[in-house]
Amino acid sequence: MKKVRFGVLGTAKIATKVGQAIKDATTAELVSIGSRNLESAIAWGHQHGAPQAYGSYQEVLVDENIDAVYIPLPPSLHCEWTVKAAEAGKHVLCEKPTALNSAEVATMFAACKANGVQFMDGTMWSHHPRTIDMKAVLKRGKLGRLRRITSAFTVNIADTPEQIRFNPDLGGGAIYDLGWYCVRAALWAFDDIPQRVYATGEYHRGVDINAAVMMWFSNQRTAAFDCGFDMGLRKWFEVAGEEGNLVCDDFLAPTNIEAPRFWTHDDSGNSETHLSAGVVQQTEMIQRFCEIVGAGALEERWFRESLDTQRVVDALLKSLKQNREVEVEDA
Repeated sequence: MKKVRFGVLGTAKIATKVGQAIKDATTAELVSIGSRNLESAIAWGHQHGAPQAYGSYQEVLVDENIDAVYIPLPPSLHCEWTVKAAEAGKHVLCEKPTALNSAEVATMFAACKANGVQFMDGTMWSHHPRTIDMKAVLKRGKLGRLRRITSAFTVNIADTPEQIRFNPDLGGGAIYDLGWYCVRAALWAFDDIPQRVYATGEYHRGVDINAAVMMWFSNQRTAAFDCGFDMGLRKWFEVAGEEGNLVCDDFLAPTNIEAPRFWTHDDSGNSETHLSAGVVQQTEMIQRFCEIVGAGALEERWFRESLDTQRVVDALLKSLKQNREVEVEDA
């Protein structure tokens, strides 16, 4: 398969990790880096192996040697640059959250589909083989009817001037940045979207720095999670059924890359440790993205999962602001 040639829009910290994944993937090639500052782009390119540096994002988009772009920009810029990339005929891998709201996502996806380009958000854990293995366990029904998903994602982040997570204008906040993953986990486990949600939390400088969430699904199923910038690292979930449960204590990224694990427990007291293939999940994400691009047909799943997650995040932010239960709006 012909390698997919990538340009990167911006030199954010996460671009280092994904840029390396692009280099490591057998189906991808890192070609260019664009920044608002040419010197920064040149320095990043030299350090991370991007041969072409540009002093603007637009120059990356008009480069005929680029097939796809990776967008690690703040969430407030995702809609603008996804639309511009799509109109330039570039496939789009974009960091999460997909946008600031579902209306922006709809605009982004309309542009992508009109121009025949694939969109995928940067929820890396979705692409790990362990995620496939855990889903297979859930589908086998050994846990009985699934009833509740509980998860947490917290990390202690200092409020510094360059930290965009504390800037409301750029799309900062714990639910956008961390809760996104917990929402995706619940949707993944249940294969469904909640009917209504409730969120409570604390604000700092205009953004939610922590939140506790409840989500109600059909058929008496529920999900709960907490997220925040003011606690030590936690990145776990539990899927509880009527006859057992599945636990993963590092679902966002395996602590032991070579031996990713999860556990199942049943009502008889039996426990089983499951091991999955040891891979780098961001490289797996790039590989999957390139496979879709190479196949020449848009894969609807990744559009749908992004929009569904954004719809729930929208409802949670509304609930947090209004301090009441909120229904999740239809797509």
